[in-house]
Amino acid sequence: MDTILSVPYYPAEDEKLRATNIHRRRGGNVPNTLEVLQQLVRISDEHEPQLYLCSVMPASSSVASREIKASFGPNVDLSRCLYRDDHSEPASSYIIKSSSADGRTIVNYNDLPEMTSDEFVAISDSFDNETPTWYHFEVRLKSTTPSLRFDFGLTQSFKGRIPDVTLECIRHLRRKHPNVKVSVEVEKPGRSGLESLAAEADVVFYSKSWSRERGCSDATTCVLEQAMIARKAYALTKLLDSYPETS
Repeated sequence: MDTILSVPYYPAEDEKLRATNIHRRRGGNVPNTLEVLQQLVRISDEHEPQLYLCSVMPASSSVASREIKASFGPNVDLSRCLYRDDHSEPASSYIIKSSSADGRTIVNYNDLPEMTSDEFVAISDSFDNETPTWYHFEVRLKSTTPSLRFDFGLTQSFKGRIPDVTLECIRHLRRKHPNVKVSVEVEKPGRSGLESLAAEADVVFYSKSWSRERGCSDATTCVLEQAMIARKAYALTKLLDSYPETS
């Protein structure tokens, strides 16, 4: 959950400042991806994919879990989420948004035990992966949290926080369910293990900050460089075919 405090300027240390507005909303890249997908589902005449969020959540009876469920509506299935019954607070971001600086400062909080590879295996094996299925992983620093699963048919979204745990999850899919599609987000620069995830994925999403950290002057340069690593990514392979001098 995101809590956004709008302020006229950033307060100094020990200063008290009245916020001009407060807004609370569901956050997270994977839930936001699901939000877009369910909008696309509503306007599609050809496909009616089932969308799933597979994420670590506080107790199902908690206010936060009820708010998150209500925010999605009927097109996203949260029944495969992992509810930590001894926790009441979700993964949260507290955002201070300054109108004078036109910037924001973010403080994150999360004490939920992360999804383990064994938990992921149990969840993924519970699906009918013989139907066309897509797993999308968001990767953070600490471990594996949600995934998004599209089924075209079916879609799951798994938010993976620890790259090595996420890699175990993807390799399980490759061994047990070789026909599913896998996509990952490579967002935060400086995190070890992300390129190993990209090497296993069918589709990879790179952030601008990742590209800049790698010294790439534009998106094309970044994609062509990473295509030498993410060789299973069919979209990147097509780009390499368009630029034979890099192969």
